[in-house]
Amino acid sequence: MALRIAVQMDPLEDVNIDGDSTFALMLEAQRRGHDLFVYDVRTLCLGEGGAERTVQQGRLSARARPVRVSRERGRHAVFGETARLDLATTDAILMRQDPPFDMGYITATHMLEHVHGTGPGKTLVVNDPKAVRDAPEKLLVTHYPDLMPPTLVTWDREALSEFRDRYGDVILKPLYGNGGAGIFRIREGDENFASLLELHFSRSHEPLMIQRYEPLVRKGDKRIILVDGKPIGAINRVPASGEARSNMHVGGRAEAVALTKRDEEICARIGSHLRDNGLIFVGIDVIGDWLTEINVTSPTGLQELDRFNDMNSAGLVWDAIESKLG
Repeated sequence: MALRIAVQMDPLEDVNIDGDSTFALMLEAQRRGHDLFVYDVRTLCLGEGGAERTVQQGRLSARARPVRVSRERGRHAVFGETARLDLATTDAILMRQDPPFDMGYITATHMLEHVHGTGPGKTLVVNDPKAVRDAPEKLLVTHYPDLMPPTLVTWDREALSEFRDRYGDVILKPLYGNGGAGIFRIREGDENFASLLELHFSRSHEPLMIQRYEPLVRKGDKRIILVDGKPIGAINRVPASGEARSNMHVGGRAEAVALTKRDEEICARIGSHLRDNGLIFVGIDVIGDWLTEINVTSPTGLQELDRFNDMNSAGLVWDAIESKLG
């Protein structure tokens, strides 16, 4: 049976068709015969739905476009006419806009809760909006302190300085960014530490995360993909020369890698929490033996995983979604 699938995402016109995971999910949905609609989160309306008044009071809607996708450069998306879509009439919604995880993002999760449910006749939001809201990616991991490298989250500059003195070589991270933006490596003796703290706290009311630098990142930062709590594979992201970050947004190189016994242990520890909370598509980051992030907002890596492992990872995600829809 064809499903009606709405995709909440950044402009589809701008995606890299050879690397974007949302595009891979859309291709697979279309291959299965599902109908696709795309919309920008900024067109969400909770209420009558604007001047058209086609949506009942209290319902959630968005200005959406039906779309057909293809792996054809310059013509990878062909859109139909824009119309207001009652999101309760869809079978599933993929929440795939990129962070930052700010109040706008959080508000969208509250709005999507008006249509989210499980079972026949319900709309399934992937990932569960409440679980996403309750699981900021750099904070969810702190519930597993024995799986992490030494880490501190605080506003306290004195505590940050003491941590830096204890470990020497550290990584400073903003809590709610993405793609490696705003991440700094501070080595022992670096005189910029205090200035970076001043700069951050002059612009933000949010705490900082400080983490011991793991030299094994030079061999790669492993992205492991989990579907409904189970690992389906991994890629290794190797930082570019002269770069401490391994994110592919900033020049990291993807390569094939196998799961280790430690990786499987980490996945086993967190898998039930992900599954029980409706976090169907998740990407975790592992450096050496240490879990550093649990990415639940808009994980990436499906197309790279397919290239290295000759698999259909988007198909596994849709298997899980379709199973939950009954």
